[in-house]
Amino acid sequence: MSDIRDPGGGIRSQDDHLLAVDGLTTGFDIAGRFVPAVIDVSFHIDSGRTLCLVGESGSGKTLTGLSLINLVPPPGRVASGTVRLNGRNLMELGERDMEHVRGAEIGFVFQEPMTTLNPVFTIGAQIAETLRVHNLATRRTAKTRAIELLDSVSVPEPHRRVDEYPHQLSGGLRQRALIALALAGEPKLLIADEPTTALDVTIQAQVLDLLRDLQKRLGLGLLLITHDLGIVAEMADDVAIMYAGRIVEHSPVRPLLSDPKHPYTRGLLESIPAGPPGTRLRAIVGSVPALGALPAGCSFVTRCPQRFQPCADAHPGDTLVGLPAAERSVKCYLYGPAIEAIEVAR
Repeated sequence: MSDIRDPGGGIRSQDDHLLAVDGLTTGFDIAGRFVPAVIDVSFHIDSGRTLCLVGESGSGKTLTGLSLINLVPPPGRVASGTVRLNGRNLMELGERDMEHVRGAEIGFVFQEPMTTLNPVFTIGAQIAETLRVHNLATRRTAKTRAIELLDSVSVPEPHRRVDEYPHQLSGGLRQRALIALALAGEPKLLIADEPTTALDVTIQAQVLDLLRDLQKRLGLGLLLITHDLGIVAEMADDVAIMYAGRIVEHSPVRPLLSDPKHPYTRGLLESIPAGPPGTRLRAIVGSVPALGALPAGCSFVTRCPQRFQPCADAHPGDTLVGLPAAERSVKCYLYGPAIEAIEVAR
C-alpha cells in the first residue's frame, strides 16, 4: 500500500482517509481479451469533503463509481487495485460482506431515479426494506423512520409521500427520495452519479443545496460524478479530471479553475459558453478514442494542440505541480523531465 504526501509536506497513510483508491483498473472481457475502461485510477476522500470526478460521457466516471462498490455489470470486472474504506480493503471482501457495505457504509445515488426505484413498491416500502436489511429498524418502526428520512431531505408532506409510488412524484421529489434511500443505512460516504442531470435549473440548485446541507450535518464524504463544471465550481473541494479511463489532473478546485494544467482541462474550461450572444463557442477538436483503441501514448494526443514528440510514444505518468506540489498532479509531458530536457536543449 502506497502512502500519500499531504499538503503540509508530511506523509499520510491511505488508512488515514475515509476512502483511498489506489491503482484501480476495471474493464471488460471481450472476444477473449481484457479491454480496460478505468486505468490505474487513484484518489482519496476525507470525511466532510467533496471530490468531483469530471469528464465527458464515456470517460469512465460511472464505471469508477460502480467499481468502488463492486457492482460492475458483466462482462466487466475489477482487474486490480485497492479500495480502502476506513483502512479496510473492500476488494478483499466477499459478496455477503459487500452487501453490508452497500448502503450501511457507502450510499449510492444513481443517475436516473425512475430506473433505480422499483415502480411496484411505494417509496416508504423501499426505504423500510433498506432499514430492515441493515437492522436499523423493525417492521413496526420502519415506516416511521422512512417518514423521518423523507423529512430530512425536505420532501414536503412526508407522511403522505411515504405511501406514494415513484411515478406519482415529480423528478425533483424522486431524486430526494433516492437520496433518502441512499442515506437510510447511515453511510459515511455518499457517491452521487450525475444527480441533477434530468432536472431543471431551479430543482438542480435545490438538490445541490440539499447535498451540501446533508454533508455538513452528517459529516459525509462525497464523491460527486458530473460533467458540469458549474456544479464543480459550486460543490467541489477537490477535482479529478478523467479522460479515456485515466485521471489526467487532480487538484483542489480553486487552483484548477484559475490555472488548469492539462490541455484537456483547459479545453473543458474554454468550452464553457461565455461572452455576449453570438460569440463563437470553443470546442475540443476530435472525439474520445473508442474503448479498446487507445493510442500507444497519451490518450489525448490526437486532440491535443500542444502535443510534441514524447506524447505519441508512451502515456505520461503523474507529475506533481503547483505550490505546495503535493496538492496537484497532472499526467502530461508539458511538465517534468520531458519538457525540461527540451528546454535544456534550447
